[in-house]
Amino acid sequence: MISLQVVTRSYEGRRVLGPLSLEVPARRTLALVGPSGCGKSTLLRLVVGLLSPDQGTVEVDGTRVTAGTRDRLRLGMGYVIQEGALFPHLTAAENVALLARDQRWSESAIAQRLDALARLAHFPQELLARYPAQLSGGQRQRVALMRALVLDPSVLLFDEPLGALDPMIRAKLQDELAQLFRTLEKTVLFVTHDLAEAAFVADEVVLLREGQVVQCGTAMDLVERPAEPFVTEFVRAQRVFAR
Repeated sequence: MISLQVVTRSYEGRRVLGPLSLEVPARRTLALVGPSGCGKSTLLRLVVGLLSPDQGTVEVDGTRVTAGTRDRLRLGMGYVIQEGALFPHLTAAENVALLARDQRWSESAIAQRLDALARLAHFPQELLARYPAQLSGGQRQRVALMRALVLDPSVLLFDEPLGALDPMIRAKLQDELAQLFRTLEKTVLFVTHDLAEAAFVADEVVLLREGQVVQCGTAMDLVERPAEPFVTEFVRAQRVFAR
């Protein structure tokens, strides 16, 4: 579903990603982990078309992501970032419905979709009329998730979506996201610093360092069969996996 082939990307003359090749099969969840600045968020932005690669190709569902195709491809991708990036002057319902209205859905179709998504995301119907400032951090992330799902995209991209939440809310949303991924069978790229979170929500983990893939596999592959010393160092920094 997602393919990056020998992709590179630089900022101000400094390479931040690549050369990197990666394949994400359809209906699978792949987590990207690694230290800050290793290229995780840059990779997501390349997939969604917010950035273009300096070299190499990015494809989604067999179509190359370019200036000419990215708008159409984005209709099939949901993108959730840390803090949700909701529009503060719009209610929760209006934030969720933005893309549907842009696609000229009828008000009755939007209302039906809002109702279904609120139930799916365990979001109380009475909170849909509130503005983001009137919602908790966890509630704002649920609204961001509903907005990402409103057009029923085949691809979901998450960039540290739970990083700003307190541990109890984060654990609850991890449970719900893992169940959601299994139920909806979307293709998911999930960026996180947390290896335990990656292990919980994803089918496979990809560890990045300085813009390149160090190791792919399950979280336990990284723990028990590290490809190089850096993998062991990264795992040991995750206290839950420390021996």
